[in-house]
Amino acid sequence: MRRTQLGANLVQLTKYPAVFPMNCFIVTEEDGLTLVDSTMSSVAEDVAAEAKRQGKELRRILLTHAHGDHVGGVAGVRERFHAVEVWISERDAPILAGNKAVLPGEEQKPVKGYFVNVDWKPDRLFKDGDRVGSLDVVAAPGHTPGHVAFFDTRDRGLVAGDAFQTRGGMAVSGVLRPLFPFPAMATWSRHAAAKSAAILRGLNPSVLAVGHGNAIHDPGSALEAAVAEAQRRLPE
Repeated sequence: MRRTQLGANLVQLTKYPAVFPMNCFIVTEEDGLTLVDSTMSSVAEDVAAEAKRQGKELRRILLTHAHGDHVGGVAGVRERFHAVEVWISERDAPILAGNKAVLPGEEQKPVKGYFVNVDWKPDRLFKDGDRVGSLDVVAAPGHTPGHVAFFDTRDRGLVAGDAFQTRGGMAVSGVLRPLFPFPAMATWSRHAAAKSAAILRGLNPSVLAVGHGNAIHDPGSALEAAVAEAQRRLPE
């Protein structure tokens, strides 16, 4: 995997960077390390190498959403780090377990994307406004109904999952980029995604880290343009 240091507390690990980039992230905390997402297959060896490099233990895995290219590597990490806790949002937990039914009050469209059967259950569930270590949990539904982002309160780093993509061109989830169309094809609600993107833009992040593509430092203008395009392209 390719390792990229994004800031004092954030490392990006990228699987298949030249073909189909899938990112996961390691956040350094006082009590150890937090892994955000896990790509589609085990990243245990790379996480272990990072833990050794930093001299810290992996404490938890936080998942932005339930798609297989974000949760598929959890099993391998759990086998290597037996005490690690796995967290996912209250809303995406049923989706992870196979129940893709939309709820009353949500946009009545099918939940889309790539899913895998998992033989584990999350240890904890979080919701909008919770804080895990230094990370604020920010609800960002759209790609999936329970998608979240994580905002580092120390330096304003934003791990946004698939709320945005940069591979194939900067875009809000649901806005098609022909060179990398997969996030758009797997998006549940373009309306919710555009609303979430505007909320994330309002956090004024110092760095934008996404599930697919390179991170962007000082992403304000890029976020503004992407949000405006998403709103302009919304269906009637």
